[in-house]
Amino acid sequence: MADKTFQELGLSAPLVKQLEKLGYSNPTPIQSACIPLLLGGRDVMGLAQTGTGKTAAFALPLIQNLVAEDKPAGAKKVRALILSPTRELASQIQVNVAAYARPFPQIFSAVIYGGVGFANQVEALRRGVDILVATPGRLIDHMERGNVNLSEVETLVLDEADHMLDMGFAPALRRIVSAVPAKRRTQLFSATMPDTIAQLARAMLDDPETVAVTPPAKTADRVEQSICFFHDKADKKERLLAEIDAMDPEAKILIFTRMKHGANKVAEFLNKKRIPAGAIHGNKSQSARERALEEFKSGETPILVATDIAARGIDVKGIDLVINFDLPMEAESYVHRIGRTARAGKSGRAISFFCPDEAKQFNAIRKLLKCEIPLADGSAEIPERLYTWKKSLQKGEKPPLKTHRAASPKAFREEEKARVAARRAAEEEVAKKSPPARERFRMAVSAKSKKKRNR
Repeated sequence: MADKTFQELGLSAPLVKQLEKLGYSNPTPIQSACIPLLLGGRDVMGLAQTGTGKTAAFALPLIQNLVAEDKPAGAKKVRALILSPTRELASQIQVNVAAYARPFPQIFSAVIYGGVGFANQVEALRRGVDILVATPGRLIDHMERGNVNLSEVETLVLDEADHMLDMGFAPALRRIVSAVPAKRRTQLFSATMPDTIAQLARAMLDDPETVAVTPPAKTADRVEQSICFFHDKADKKERLLAEIDAMDPEAKILIFTRMKHGANKVAEFLNKKRIPAGAIHGNKSQSARERALEEFKSGETPILVATDIAARGIDVKGIDLVINFDLPMEAESYVHRIGRTARAGKSGRAISFFCPDEAKQFNAIRKLLKCEIPLADGSAEIPERLYTWKKSLQKGEKPPLKTHRAASPKAFREEEKARVAARRAAEEEVAKKSPPARERFRMAVSAKSKKKRNR
């Protein structure tokens, strides 16, 4: 199947010609598996690594089916709805859909998301939309205002389905699904799909065909992964500078932090070191986020610091290095983060920084991947006590060789004692030069009392 051409998969001549213009040569495995099924009207749950062409896998047959039906959308009506968890992913999907549909001027597509004004979106919805790409929150806003009617949706697509069905998105998603016809075609695509989420997803699909091109949660094969352990968080920044210095000046580097303020702090730190870096997170305005992404894509700002909103679906070509400055709260996000590099058949590298208070996330990632992540050169040794997950062995399987240099419990305790003693000595030295506030207050009161007694 993977060796078939786009034409052999059943795509029309105009679509195939347009793909050639866009530089598409051969279908990816997820495209080869899904396109014939979707052209046939099947419900599909597609699982594939990030960067394998999931958008084309659902957008191409969707466009062809809509063209064949030749039924324009009525005012405020939508024929096909694509839901995306983030503004950036929604915008990227719309760019691709518009490019694929260029030979068919009768197909009108639009995108709606938060962070921008309503006026242009209302105008687009008023005329009727063949393919609407939307984030759940802004779509519900338009539903409540009566700007859109989902009663004639023929196809519902959920991209990054695991994130869409996660706790924060489930209520909004259920509300949207209740507004579309029960008789419809439904497709879910994602790089990861935990079992509990998969069960919920199957409840929304009608006799779905599951296409797992690669095992769920498997990281991109061409990503060279490593992990760097620090006893002290303060040491992260020095290692960050070392990693950046080791790269080519024009290399694209994507840095992930867990919190929004953390992204700002890392970007500010780098800029103070005269290293150009931008930041992107949920508190940034849509225009600021788009500007930061555009500068990163063009190479004007070769380093981008981001929270997990940028981990899903942002297709920036040529990212050479991904740095997890903080480990993600959800293990699945690790797969999406490092999937930003090694895209379209190229290789890439990802290094993750790890402190003792992130042991829970560290072990969750190991459990999800079912393997060890090699220790980076120059990393501190990871204490054995932090390894709380052990890979279960199959019958006859030998324990894997450890890829880390684990310190013995005794050596770790001695190291901790020495570190604590050194810190206390430093604190005492500082205290001698500058007494703490409480001590200064006591000395001031004592001096005042002594002065009164001498009167």
